This record gives sequence, structure tokens and C-alpha cells, in this order.
Amino acid sequence: KNGVYVDCTLGGGGHSSEILKRIPNGHLYAFDQDSFAINTADEKLKKIASNYTLINENFVNIKVALEEENVYGVDGILYDLGVSSFQLDIPERGFSYRFDGPLDMRMDQTAELDAYTVVNTYDEKSLVRILFEYGEEKFARLIARKIVSEREKKPIETTLELVEIIKKALPASALRNSSHPAKQTFQAIRIEVNHELDILKKALEDGLSILNKNGRMVVITFHSLEDRIVKDMFNKYSKVDSNLSKLPFVPSEFEPKYKTVLNITPSKEEINENSRARSSRLRVIERIKE
Repeated sequence: KNGVYVDCTLGGGGHSSEILKRIPNGHLYAFDQDSFAINTADEKLKKIASNYTLINENFVNIKVALEEENVYGVDGILYDLGVSSFQLDIPERGFSYRFDGPLDMRMDQTAELDAYTVVNTYDEKSLVRILFEYGEEKFARLIARKIVSEREKKPIETTLELVEIIKKALPASALRNSSHPAKQTFQAIRIEVNHELDILKKALEDGLSILNKNGRMVVITFHSLEDRIVKDMFNKYSKVDSNLSKLPFVPSEFEPKYKTVLNITPSKEEINENSRARSSRLRVIERIKE
């Protein structure tokens, strides 16, 4: 109850609200690069308590930003990755393939690169790479080719324009799938615009380095690319080096400083209550040694 906690993905303030209720004598630091999120969540949190600090920065700066607040160790860190529900529900932000809005997808509204630029200026080869690597889209070539041919007629300006182009590019069998045909393409473009995967690797490293003993890091992911990064990072810090594991005993200085605690997916009940939780996975790691 008197611990120091960090919510790296403030969003609408849902998680921060619940953390704040549980730390009457502690302090919460919450990050978001979206100034709209900061202002919206502030209104919500101030009704609960005042022992919090909002930091309008990308969580890749977690270590430096906390040091500026004279914080060098924390008891818990939460990352709820991807786009937040409130951002998805604002058509003007351009994240959703269900609402019509401008092709934007910037989590940081001051950033130069947006989805319009990616869709309208990246060459076909680059689009294929992004869709395949970041969206794991097996029809990446077909979609990229269609985007390039359509933008030669006129610029692609809105989310629903892009959705229609994706639908035209896909074979009939793919359109019959249960998931939305544009889901993976939108994910890929969003990751490219916000440099999400590179940022995540650094943020996890820095976050683990400032965990106090018995402190925990919790990460919620929504697709396999994110989860693979988190899984590999947690394994790196919680397992003995494969070369050392062959020794009769491992010297204490080489024993892991962390242990993995939890790896769960949502229950059917939770998915029924919140369909957006369907693809989520939650992993937890704990620091066990200084």
C-alpha cells in the first residue's frame, strides 16, 4: 500500500484508477505520449486521490523520466500494449477499421509519420515487408499491390477507403474468415507509424532494471509479435545461461535475478464480457535478487 507503481500505458485511466485505489500511502507514475489521454485520465484520477504524477512521454523514456522525478526504484510496472479502447473509439484518430476517419494512427499527435504517409508514399516492397512482418498478413503482396494501384488514381485518405481496398485485394475465402479482413493490415501500419516493437524492447529492459526486490512487471499483449518479445525478454532474465546450466552448480552471482510468475489468457467469461480481450495474454515477472 505504500509502494511506488508505474502505469506505462495510461490510456483512459482504467488500470491507473484501480492501482490508485490500492496504494493510499504510495505513489503512482503514469505515462502516455498522447496529451488527450493525459488530460482525460487526469479528470478521472483526481476524483480518486492525488498521490499520482502524469508524465506526457513515450514509455521508452521510463528510466530517464523517473530519474527526473528522483525515482530510482519501483515496486510494480504495468504495460497494457497496443492501442487503448478510448483511442479506438475516436474515429478522428484513424485507428479503427470499423469507423470512418482520417488515416492517422499516431499515438503521439505531434509525430511526423502518420498512416496516410505510409499508405500513400511507401513503395510496394516496403508495404509488403510491413504487412508481412508486423501484421503477419499472408496476403501481404496482394494487398500492397492493390494499395499501390489504387493510390495512382487518387490518394487514399480515410480508414474505410483503405478497408475497401483491402477487401478488393483479398480472395473470397479470406473474406469469409471470422476476423475482420483489415485487422492485420491496420495492426501492421499502426506498428510502423509508432515504432512499437523497437520501443517495447528498450522499455522492457529499462523497466526491469529499476524494479525493486520483490517488485513485479506485468505485461498485457494483444498479438504474437509483442508476446514473443516479452516472452524472450522474460526468459533472458529469469533463466540460467545455457552454458552455465551444464555445470554441477551455478555460482550465486550467475543465478537469475528474476523469476517468471504468471502467463495467462482470458477465460471464456471474460471474452464474453469484453470481446477486445480475446487475443490478449498476460505475463508477469518478479525480481528476486538485488
